[in-house]
Amino acid sequence: QKQYEDVMGTNPSSFKGNNLPVEMVSWYDAVEYCERFSKKYNVKARLPYEAEWEYACRAGTTTAYYWGNKIDGKYCWYYENSDGNTHPVGEKKPNSFGLYDMSGNVWEWCQDWYDGGYYVKSPVDNPQGPEGGNVRVLRGGSWYYYDNYLRSAFRDGLITGYRSVSNGFRVVVVR
Repeated sequence: QKQYEDVMGTNPSSFKGNNLPVEMVSWYDAVEYCERFSKKYNVKARLPYEAEWEYACRAGTTTAYYWGNKIDGKYCWYYENSDGNTHPVGEKKPNSFGLYDMSGNVWEWCQDWYDGGYYVKSPVDNPQGPEGGNVRVLRGGSWYYYDNYLRSAFRDGLITGYRSVSNGFRVVVVR
């Protein structure tokens, strides 16, 4: 939240704390953050494409979760262990790429339009989703959801203007 507030000058989150993930952000809010972040730090920042997000989450694994085939609370915040709120980022174990909170804590908006639960319209190689729509991809599950939603392959979508205490985002800096 501190990073978000430093760039945006405001903090929309319901659960407040400098090291908590920002939530209550729409897809549009996340894109605007990336644009302002890019200008402030003279870099190219954007939301990840869904394929990039899954690659980063899996970190070379083929199991249901990046740590194995059974839920393990040492890696994620979800309904069973969250006590009904978000938690500071980086408290759980990272994946083998060193990335924290890829599963749980908050859903993460992706760049792609959502085409349903099974990549119906997306190409197999370098998928970037359909050309348009009114729903964007969310990945990773959240503190409010059960373990099945935290699987590395699970995908969902929401209307771009929707805000929720379960929704946040992750930034990709392109070099």
